[in-house]
Amino acid sequence: MRGPHKILVLIWLAIAAIFVAPIAFGEPLDRSEIEPFVVPPFSLGEAINDKGVYTLLNSGGAEAGFVFETEPLAPLPGFSGAPINILVMLDPDGRFLDVKLISHNEPIFVSGLGEAPFHKFFEQYRGLSISQSIVVGTPYGDGNAGSQLVYLDGVTKATASVRIAHESILGATLTVAREKMRGIKTGPPAYPDLAHEETLDWQKMLEEGLIARLQITNAEIQTLFENSIWEDDDPEAQSDPNGLYLDLYVADLGPPSIARALLSADTLEELDSFRAISTSDEPLLLIEAGRHGLVAEDFVRNTAPDLIGLSQDGLPIALRDADLYVTLGENVPGRLRQMPAMILRTDRRLGFDPTRAYELTIQAQRQHGIFQPKTETKQLELVHSTPDRFFKRDAAAKLSAPWVDALRNRATDLIILAATLIALVALMAGRLNKLAAHKHFRAIRLTILAAMLAFVGWYGQGQLSIVTVLATMRTLLDGGSFAYLLYDPFSLLIWLVVIISFVLWGRGFFCGWLCPFGALQEFADVIGRALKLPQIEPSPAWDARLKYLKYVVLAGMIATVLAVPSSIDKVAEVEPFKTAITVYFLREWYYVAYAVFWLLAGMVLFKGFCRYVCPLGAVMAIGGIFRGRDWIARREECGSPCQLCKVKCRYGSIKKTGEIAYSECFQCLDCVTIHDDAAQCVPLILAARSGQRGAKA
Repeated sequence: MRGPHKILVLIWLAIAAIFVAPIAFGEPLDRSEIEPFVVPPFSLGEAINDKGVYTLLNSGGAEAGFVFETEPLAPLPGFSGAPINILVMLDPDGRFLDVKLISHNEPIFVSGLGEAPFHKFFEQYRGLSISQSIVVGTPYGDGNAGSQLVYLDGVTKATASVRIAHESILGATLTVAREKMRGIKTGPPAYPDLAHEETLDWQKMLEEGLIARLQITNAEIQTLFENSIWEDDDPEAQSDPNGLYLDLYVADLGPPSIARALLSADTLEELDSFRAISTSDEPLLLIEAGRHGLVAEDFVRNTAPDLIGLSQDGLPIALRDADLYVTLGENVPGRLRQMPAMILRTDRRLGFDPTRAYELTIQAQRQHGIFQPKTETKQLELVHSTPDRFFKRDAAAKLSAPWVDALRNRATDLIILAATLIALVALMAGRLNKLAAHKHFRAIRLTILAAMLAFVGWYGQGQLSIVTVLATMRTLLDGGSFAYLLYDPFSLLIWLVVIISFVLWGRGFFCGWLCPFGALQEFADVIGRALKLPQIEPSPAWDARLKYLKYVVLAGMIATVLAVPSSIDKVAEVEPFKTAITVYFLREWYYVAYAVFWLLAGMVLFKGFCRYVCPLGAVMAIGGIFRGRDWIARREECGSPCQLCKVKCRYGSIKKTGEIAYSECFQCLDCVTIHDDAAQCVPLILAARSGQRGAKA
């Protein structure tokens, strides 16, 4: 076994070693590593579990939510093959307080676009709730009008990476919500059906439970404070045990039929004006006929009530005064119309569902002492809900799979790309010889290469890279999912066609026709020849030696995957593709200098990077092992006595024997042109001369 074949076997053995390498999974960061991401007025509380979930504390030391990193909870592989680790701060209502990037190895952000766009992407989560349907991208069709979906702006050139980051955030957040925040609902909330009409009266509403009532006698409240220092601090409770301490009535005014049955015309008009502005607020009417009252003496209108709380499924729900002057309608008994009443509001977008049981808590307070009184509070609870018939609920927004969104966002580009690839495959498969024989073949080839550079490369961002190969190996190493490949359908379509082309032509179809940087190198050669620069032509011996280099580079990258996977993005910079194609040379000067070096070198050394260094080219050469046919026609005279094709082949992919070394063939078709040209092909010229002599004889 000699030559490149020995190296190919070693590379395949290295790839096979991946399957028996130890599998490593991400561990939660230490507390000291998490704390710097949590800034005042918040601080990091105690660890809740061993998966990196902590309580979040406010400035007063009270629990204000949860803090967690995404990698231990949702270790989705990024485009580099390694997970993107993100810190999430979530309040008890399921709203994102902050989302921050901890670490990643996404090549496009490491040294391409820089990390600023990535950080800016995460800022969009602040204030959003996990009860909302959040997607990355732009509305499809007219889906923006009245849509339940919340759209996050992606990052141009990094769509796949931000989609993976988004999926990681949602996956980790919903894991925490299910385990620690059982009341969070991720479906659409119920809202009042404004078209529902029903005639109601006070008694009927009481019997059906449309009005909830909580009665607490003085004797009952006295029992709550028995055997404490506050036992004798309410003389009225002791003197009138049968009197009512609390006589609370609660009704949901969201349904118009209930509001009309309980409110006066003036208050109803005010409420309608309020709901026209605050469309997501649910108004609750409270009437108190006992001696407790609804608010404390120092209560400020339009703020949260100090004596009343609201919760659902064990989680607190924000409650606020609607700041409406309330007068009750004629349906309400006369004695109650003289009692204190107020309308409180809560936001349905925070997960509040008026059709499911919720708890109103009333604080019963007593004070002991005069100068520095001690206060004790007891909670009185009223459970209420309103029947479904008064509400509507939209069907849950059907979120498309991320790969479906990616397909939709690039539908036009994919159609054009598919048509282009089909035409190119058909041209190469069925009319290859005619194409090579065309009198304008060189111009046709350069036009196709220009289209690939402009459309597939600079516009479509479809430059294939060794990064994808290394990420796939990393995924195999970690036992992860390959779903990230679907997030970039443009490149994936090219990969699929290239893999198919291995069977038909070997590496040449991609390296010779589809690679944007390969096209750029070929144009560098055209410019170099136009300027009549001296050309460097390595001797056959040195050419053969240098061609080993790309396999050595590939083997080193595979070793990096096994030994130091976090450095994959760094070693992948041996490719100048990202600099020259992905970010249009807009990055650090040393990367630009490296890419320009290879283009300048290409002006004097024909496609030097592609032939000698490109690790992706080495992968393509390995894929060419599956080639099913020798598609370039040869004659017995090729190699002996004729060496014209070998001499003219600037890739050095024709052996002395005249055979094609398909692992180094870039499918430029120059040899096909010579083979079919009676004015160039020596065997054809000799045959023609022999025929002429025979005719004269």
